[in-house]
Amino acid sequence: MRTSFVLAGVDWQGMWMPSTSLLEIALRGSVMYLALFVLLRVVLKRQSGTVGITDLLVVVLIADAAQNGMANEYRSITEGVLLVAVIIFWSFFLDWLGYRFASFRTLIHPPPLLLVKEGQFIRKNMRKEFITEEELLGEFRKQGIDDLKGVRQAFMEGDGHISVLEADKEGAKKKSNGSRSDRKAF
Repeated sequence: MRTSFVLAGVDWQGMWMPSTSLLEIALRGSVMYLALFVLLRVVLKRQSGTVGITDLLVVVLIADAAQNGMANEYRSITEGVLLVAVIIFWSFFLDWLGYRFASFRTLIHPPPLLLVKEGQFIRKNMRKEFITEEELLGEFRKQGIDDLKGVRQAFMEGDGHISVLEADKEGAKKKSNGSRSDRKAF
């Protein structure tokens, strides 16, 4: 049984001495981080691009639900700091793997998903991300595009944002006239 050193009403030894094995904390933190990463990467890709009140609530609830699984109800500062260090380590390490190795890059940073091509919805891809036509048209309006025909391509980026490439109205007119004088040589 451990004896505590209490001074001025503070359990100094209990505050710094771990009550759970540090290896167990590192293992729990690793498993929970990687499990949450996979779940959020697969399930909530679209929501990751924006942070609204409901998204914030989800993050807080996930953190609260995962806390006991990660830390086994730790009580010391040492255990808390170790757990934060493990989470930061995994975040850094996964980013490093994505930067260093192409095979990890698509897992860590998913490639863009084509949603519109030449003014036509790609419904199969929209279904994958549960995006309705109205939501996509709303994104276009935010970017100053009021007609689907004005969109050459639209993508859901890996971070959940929608990027839009507008149809080249001038280029389309020149192509229809057969003009090739504006091509640039690189």
